[in-house]
Amino acid sequence: MNPRTLAAFAHDVAAATLAWWLAFWLRFNLDVPANFLHVFWVTLAWAVPLQAAVFWMFGLYRGIWRFASLPDLKRIALALGVAAVALVTLFFMLRTPGLPRSVLILDPLLLVVLMGGSRLAYRVWKEQRIDALIPGKREPVFVIGTDDAAANLLKELAHSPEWRVIALFDDNPRKRGRQIQGVTVLGGFADIAPSAARLGVRHAIIAMPDASHVARRQAVEICAGADIRAMTVPSFDDLVSGKVTVSQLRHVELDDLLGRDPVVLDAHALSGWISGQTILVTGAGGSIGAELCRQVLRFKPRLLVLLELNEFALYAVEQEFAESVAGTRLVCAVGDVRNRGRVEQLLAQYRPTVVLHAAAYKHVPLMEQDNAWEAVQNNTLGTCVVAQAAAAYGVQKFVLVSTDKAINPTSVMGASKRLAEMACQALQAGSATRYVVVRFGNVLGSTGSVIPKFRAQIARGGPVTVTHPDMRRYFMSVQEASQLVLQAGLMGTGGEIFVLDMGEPVRIADLARDLIRLSGYAEDDIRIVYTGLRPGEKLFEELLADDENTLRTPHPKLRIAKARSENREWLAALLGWLEHGAPRSDAEVRQALAHWVPEYSGAEPEVAAAAAAKMAAS
Repeated sequence: MNPRTLAAFAHDVAAATLAWWLAFWLRFNLDVPANFLHVFWVTLAWAVPLQAAVFWMFGLYRGIWRFASLPDLKRIALALGVAAVALVTLFFMLRTPGLPRSVLILDPLLLVVLMGGSRLAYRVWKEQRIDALIPGKREPVFVIGTDDAAANLLKELAHSPEWRVIALFDDNPRKRGRQIQGVTVLGGFADIAPSAARLGVRHAIIAMPDASHVARRQAVEICAGADIRAMTVPSFDDLVSGKVTVSQLRHVELDDLLGRDPVVLDAHALSGWISGQTILVTGAGGSIGAELCRQVLRFKPRLLVLLELNEFALYAVEQEFAESVAGTRLVCAVGDVRNRGRVEQLLAQYRPTVVLHAAAYKHVPLMEQDNAWEAVQNNTLGTCVVAQAAAAYGVQKFVLVSTDKAINPTSVMGASKRLAEMACQALQAGSATRYVVVRFGNVLGSTGSVIPKFRAQIARGGPVTVTHPDMRRYFMSVQEASQLVLQAGLMGTGGEIFVLDMGEPVRIADLARDLIRLSGYAEDDIRIVYTGLRPGEKLFEELLADDENTLRTPHPKLRIAKARSENREWLAALLGWLEHGAPRSDAEVRQALAHWVPEYSGAEPEVAAAAAAKMAAS
């Protein structure tokens, strides 16, 4: 028992003694008769030791008075309730004469005031001393939002040496004029700009982690229009997971503006599917593969095998997971998905129940020129190798991560992924392994995406290069993409191609403007230059969730594409081309793709027709 604990215990014993006396004193209208003083002393000798024992048993001295709060008060009330019942039982058994029954009622009421009040008074005194140490010159800041996140933020910023919250804003008119933690709700979003001008505020914190992205974007745009630097609290998922606290502020990112409403996962079913199982993820060092690993680890598999060709990328994810993973064994395997021997060795040794295949070459212009055959080899043959090995070694589900560029492909990359989809569907016939394909669009901030490129150009002072003013793309966060891969994998029964209800496409030029503004610049500071479409690029991506081409599923963000499938004879011919035929030029690859993927439009029409005739003859 340390001195602080001893002092707290002594305080409560003294409070129990005082409360017992006050109960007698109040019972007899502030004048205890002499004949009842004897009853007081006799009962005091029993009451205080019993109450002290109950206090100790309920752990009232584990907490720190400086942080005393409602849970501490609840614990005190529960302890006093138990002590009151124990006292009634004790004095009934002792048949104590002359003890007023009202004393047994007044005592716990007085004691909860004395014990709870003293703790609260100590906390107030301590916080006043801490406040006195905080510099008087703190930056005034608005908080946008009035829900739990905002309330917790106010509590944590109360002693911040940097920020002083002076007002709250919320569009709910019923909250106007109300207070949270002593801070007043001045009005709605429309009142932010005039209030900032009047109060001289240059910063705002958006504390709406569970609000829709539309509401968050509205708040950011209002702040930008008022020349207010906007910050935000961590995402709802990060707060729930316990990775961060609400006071860990960050600047607003593109994810906050372009992000979509949170994905609702069937967590119970996913846990049943993954928990205690062996999962293999290919391309585990990439942005999608690494995030798939993070999402899988939430559900505590027994073993997670990470297959990655890039040694440094694999090392990076190994270091990340080694510090945070508990209860799951990690195997970090360097290997190429095209290496049939290495793939079969891993599947034979670890016997995964689920394979998540994310390994792919995905950069469209780079794969279009000088690397077309490598794109087909990695994206198509690599998929066939892993998918065939999955069937041979009893994998229950094989989930292929595909792309929206596989829809009516115009690029080698898109056509190679479409071939991978068709190969999985061909393998499904007669196989115990269930093959599931998941298509989605561009991922914000992923390796090779436009966002890191824009950031680097802004850091150099510009210009920011955009291919075309009307270029549009669908975007999602890497977390959403990975979560939907798992959800689709869970739902799939074999042979489906799941596509995402992507919402509205985003104009790339607008994306560049948002990023320039979020970096603290104006368009006059950083120019946008249009460079023209690159090889294999589309101006608009196909709409993934078209009612005419997809079927609904029980999940609101997932649909099933109506796509043409092939058989095993077709697959055998494809493998013959992939493994034995070796076109030496990009033009030859595009000619062959025009035969294997009829909807592919990357080859010239006359060349495509000649290729089709040649393939048919052979």
